[in-house]
Amino acid sequence: MKDSPTQLRWRWCRFDELGVHELQNIYTARQLVFVLEQECAYLDADGVDEHSFHLAAWSAQQREPLAYARVVAPGVKYVEPSIGRVITTSAARGTGLGRELVRRAVEHAQAAYPGQGIRISAQSRLERFYAGFGFQRVGEDYLEDNIPHTEMLLPARSTSSTSSGRC
Repeated sequence: MKDSPTQLRWRWCRFDELGVHELQNIYTARQLVFVLEQECAYLDADGVDEHSFHLAAWSAQQREPLAYARVVAPGVKYVEPSIGRVITTSAARGTGLGRELVRRAVEHAQAAYPGQGIRISAQSRLERFYAGFGFQRVGEDYLEDNIPHTEMLLPARSTSSTSSGRC
């Protein structure tokens, strides 16, 4: 990856604000990571994207986003808003972009849904990573698509403004 997180084009959009090529490239990135790399066959197009904001880091060097997450509206998956489909593509791993992605996703979720906590279904191997953002384990591990997961909650806190490009 040649771009630093500040040189990337960050976009925060509702589903209907995404262009068809953007959406195609987001789905491609998600399938590359979850289906091919993690060998997890599941229905990625789950009907939740339409009820979500989408955060992606775009580089001029590749078609797919280098990092991506969706922020799901409250009441769709959980009572609280949630962050999911969190990925960094192979080109961006080890650069700190994953931390920047989650930081921005949390910031955006708090701004979009002030005063609410954020719930996630994290791969269990990433529990410490998410704990670094204040997420706390709630409940026991479980299998989701044959991968151990942990439900985690970030308690509600004050909102902050964001400077990422909005659609």
